[in-house]
Amino acid sequence: MDGAKAAGGGASGQDRLNDGGTAAPRLRKDMNYVTFVELPAWSTGPGPGLEEIVAALRAAKVEAVQARDPRPYLAAGFRATGMGRILAPQDADAVARAGAELGLDATTVHLGDGLETDAEADRLAGAMLEAGARHGHALHLELHRATLAQDMRRTLSLIERFPELRFTADLSHWYTGLEMTYGDFTGKLDRLGPVFERVRMIHGRIGDPSCMQVGMSVDPDRRAIGHFREMWRRCCRGFLDGAGPGDVLPFAAELLPNAVTIQGTRVPLDYARLAPGPDGELREESDRWADAERLWEIASEAFAEATQPA
Repeated sequence: MDGAKAAGGGASGQDRLNDGGTAAPRLRKDMNYVTFVELPAWSTGPGPGLEEIVAALRAAKVEAVQARDPRPYLAAGFRATGMGRILAPQDADAVARAGAELGLDATTVHLGDGLETDAEADRLAGAMLEAGARHGHALHLELHRATLAQDMRRTLSLIERFPELRFTADLSHWYTGLEMTYGDFTGKLDRLGPVFERVRMIHGRIGDPSCMQVGMSVDPDRRAIGHFREMWRRCCRGFLDGAGPGDVLPFAAELLPNAVTIQGTRVPLDYARLAPGPDGELREESDRWADAERLWEIASEAFAEATQPA
């Protein structure tokens, strides 16, 4: 199947998420569940119990939760988005069907592993678009390392062949992984216009040129904050162009711990960096729960700037 045909059969009616209201297009405060996974005892965030987590999310005015198993949050009255992985074309239907059956707003997809040929990439992208259209469920391709969208140039080429692709922008994967500050940063952003125009969800994380996730309490005035604010502003501007009443752009803080326990085994993730605490023992360098609020503030500023005339 060629790219044009696959795109034409894509996510019709799924271009932007909509809350069913009549308010002006807006940024929606979401949170990815990893942000409150295994928070340290000294964090200002909730403990591991669902009841405490739900109360904290409501107090923080979070509207939707993104999770691998979103059912507890749907049951608690939140809207929800999903997370899925598609490694082969035949995987796409199950991901789209699951999201539709749960009533999720959308599902963020890790598509492929980044080693695909162009022909393999086209089959994956076409299958994802077709599955989303078949089940009436928006599938957003995430900008993420070790996936089909790990590379800026390849992502732009995919858009040329599949213009109906829509994205979840986790821009630290490009900012750090592709060392975007090496060279003409603004010039790169200008060339990435077709990507920013198609962003329909943002993952909130700020990295620096060498680290994917830097605690907001470490150096709150660092250059990277300005860079991410500008990238998020461009995403917001792309969302607003053509947006209508009730349309929402989810912004979900996604701040992973340094390690998690899975079936009794400690598994390193190495997202949250470790630094000596007051007692000299290594701990996460920053409070992920507090950092999520600061990221929301920065994104809100970016959205406000995007609403202003050019």
